[in-house]
Amino acid sequence: MSRGLPLLHRRRVLVVGAIGGVTCAAVAVGAAMAGQDGSGSSSDASTKAASTISCPDVTGSLPEIPAKAKAEVDRNLALLQTQIDEANKRLASSAGEGGPNFVQNAILGPLADKRKSTLDRIAISIGRQAEKPQGLDALAECSLGGDAGAGQGGAGQGSDAGSGGAAEPPATAPGTAEPTDPGSGAEDGAGSDAGAGTGTGTGQSISCPDVASKVGAVPAAAQAEVDRNVALLQTQIDEANKRLASSVGQGGPNFVQNAILGPLKDKRTSTIDRIRISISRQGATAPSGLDALAGCSLASG
Repeated sequence: MSRGLPLLHRRRVLVVGAIGGVTCAAVAVGAAMAGQDGSGSSSDASTKAASTISCPDVTGSLPEIPAKAKAEVDRNLALLQTQIDEANKRLASSAGEGGPNFVQNAILGPLADKRKSTLDRIAISIGRQAEKPQGLDALAECSLGGDAGAGQGGAGQGSDAGSGGAAEPPATAPGTAEPTDPGSGAEDGAGSDAGAGTGTGTGQSISCPDVASKVGAVPAAAQAEVDRNVALLQTQIDEANKRLASSVGQGGPNFVQNAILGPLKDKRTSTIDRIRISISRQGATAPSGLDALAGCSLASG
């Protein structure tokens, strides 16, 4: 009996040692897997953080700029860069927000609308002094790229370059040709008044200030053009309401403002500018304060 006790003790030691070894191995494997998962998550986060917005170069697509138009063109080129910088800040601050289409709907789409308006103004300012450049609208669309700092190539070469948060300069172009509306859709229903549309199935619709009643007397030679743009205002509201109805449940709390109301305001600003230009082109006094009518809001119903 005295010899059996040590043998039993040795067996117990062996069993306990084996169990401890298995436990240590399991802990080691778990730690390794956790490290791999962490590195993968970190890699994904760094990939998202490295994404920046890249836009086509505008400066290289412009013709020779008349001296009298250079200051205005330079201001708008600087504004294109400011728009990209602001969009990149929005991209960085909204990481993880919204669904798979959030970046397109809330950042890239509104940026394209702003760039179209700015490119219109560049074309107008050159067209007042020389032949108006064509095809600039094709440079409005931007995309996500991986190069940090990617932006408006060549923008900001003028004296106002790099000014952050610059307000968009108004289109002041009496006697200039009307810019075409990018992606404007149909112009049917000329003479119809812009107002509120209906968002099907959402219980809400987009309501916009009435523009037609604020235009005042329109010269006969400008009536058809004004009617087309008033009808276009309604088309824009209808399209925004369709977007409102089809995007229910998407994005965060600011989705509707960033992806629908913001872009709609930019389109309306450009269209209202054309209404004012078409009236002043005929020698009449252009109505003032129309830009205040560009913003829209959500209404119940």
